[in-house]
Amino acid sequence: MPLIIRLFLIPFFIVAIYTNTHGQQFTKPYKEGEKLTFKVKYLFFNAAEAKMIIDDNIHTINGRPAYKIDVYGKTLSIFSIFKVKDNWGTMMDTAQNIPYRSYRHIEEGGYRKHEVIDFDHQEGTATVKEYDKENRRIKSTKEFDIQSGIQDIVSGFYYMRHLDYRLYKKGDVIDIKGFFDEKTYDMKMVYEGRDRVSTKIGEFDTIVISPVMPSNKLFSGENPIKMWITNDKNRIPIKVEAELVVGSLNMEITQASGLRNK
Repeated sequence: MPLIIRLFLIPFFIVAIYTNTHGQQFTKPYKEGEKLTFKVKYLFFNAAEAKMIIDDNIHTINGRPAYKIDVYGKTLSIFSIFKVKDNWGTMMDTAQNIPYRSYRHIEEGGYRKHEVIDFDHQEGTATVKEYDKENRRIKSTKEFDIQSGIQDIVSGFYYMRHLDYRLYKKGDVIDIKGFFDEKTYDMKMVYEGRDRVSTKIGEFDTIVISPVMPSNKLFSGENPIKMWITNDKNRIPIKVEAELVVGSLNMEITQASGLRNK
């Protein structure tokens, strides 16, 4: 089960890793202190909880103001015997919406992974540092060439919230590019149109998007994942559905606080 949750959360946050500035909104849809909470269901069970949190304070990195954004995921109820406690994070420029630092701390059963990536957009490099299981000692340091302005797995999602979807029509495909797991990924995102969705925090008009997934043994079909994002000034994700080879996973928002626009 930990692997299923992990592979589900990755596409959820990688769904829109990178797009060009064409179509970007000028009004920022989020601010420091925003907190979103989700429940993940597998079949009929509450399997996991996920949180997306922007720190209350603006941080400084590379002499620039940055948001510190963390995504947390953990197993719940009967699935706690397969204990998962993951933290994915980014330090993202408040004006340019590009990451300066990315990190992940993965705890899944006995498996551990601690990694920090520093992005140099001027030089076009990403320096990946992997730490030991206790997160104390650097095991390895590697440098990779990247495209300037590339996104990481978390910052890309927040950048996506800026897009003006009025410029797209149903079926339009948006190219995606981002750096993850020591590789640059090229993916495509399909704009599926609009929908009205009811959740625990209210009813919303939404934008529906779906990544085109490569052939794999986990997901079923070419477009197995759909995400619903509110079609308002906040642009928050409120629902995700994923069709698996065995069963399905559903993520739905349960709490939202610290929103920029009321």
